Amino acid sequence: MSALWWFALPVLLLPLWWHRRKREQHKAAPLATARFLPATLPHQTRVWRWSDPLLLALRCLLLAALVAWLADPVFPWRGDTVIVADGADPAWVEREAAQAGLAKAERIAMPAGQAIGWLRAHEREWRQEARLLVLGDVPMPAALPAFGRTVELRTQARPAAKTEHHVHIESDRPQAWRRLFAAIDGPERVVIDAAPDGKTGLVIWDRAGSPPASLRAPLWWVTDPAAFPELKNAREAGGLRYADTPRGRVWHHAAWPVRDADAARVLVENWQQLHVGPRAYTAPSRVFAASPDARAPEPGGALRDLLLAALALLFVLERSLTHARKR
Repeated sequence: MSALWWFALPVLLLPLWWHRRKREQHKAAPLATARFLPATLPHQTRVWRWSDPLLLALRCLLLAALVAWLADPVFPWRGDTVIVADGADPAWVEREAAQAGLAKAERIAMPAGQAIGWLRAHEREWRQEARLLVLGDVPMPAALPAFGRTVELRTQARPAAKTEHHVHIESDRPQAWRRLFAAIDGPERVVIDAAPDGKTGLVIWDRAGSPPASLRAPLWWVTDPAAFPELKNAREAGGLRYADTPRGRVWHHAAWPVRDADAARVLVENWQQLHVGPRAYTAPSRVFAASPDARAPEPGGALRDLLLAALALLFVLERSLTHARKR
């Protein structure tokens, strides 16, 4: 859609028309014997002249820069490039780049989750013969991307980062709830808080009464739906009722607290997938072949900053010269 702005280039004719104005000149030739000549009408000629050629050039450049800025042009200027995801092992990166014959290629570092999307959006910035290599712990994209050129992806999974999830249990049978989290091991760690605070992400409310109005948490597991009036007309999925309340999102199931291992695993998995967030899965190494059906991406704005600076400079020069001409 941005490329349609190039059809606005005919506006450059406006300053040309404005500066090429008609000037009338009257030529009178007084003669001593003019009284003996036959009477004639005054001779009048019309000539075309360019006025203020420097100002004209500035105004044409100003309009051209404005159209280019709106069109957001993209010129293929990049060569061989290695895109390195943040956190990748430097020794592994050097080894893989050298193996691919790109040891001296340009390096671009960026967050792992943005590498594929950024490359797709800026694909038109690379020359046709340029080679592209993506290295690091790149997560599996939701949909397989299609590139108009060959792109090689080599991945190396990093050790999972250690995370903590704080849980507060308000119940007369806390051990029944603690067993839910006993099997969670590895980089994810569940901390049972004696009292809720700003870090608490889950509150288990296993009591008949309503919680204090000041107590809030992103997620609640409750056993008594009467404690939260919002659950009366709550939506249901697989026996789980859920609703958003001023205190946070509330989950309720009639079979809580769970009493068998399978139900406990399902509950914890739902909590991790729907609330904590799914774990990132490292994409397998592969080569994306050039697809003839790949639609060219929209311009990435690589030249917009440069064009905007040129536009500002031309505007200042045009205004200064216009003011100087009036004085």
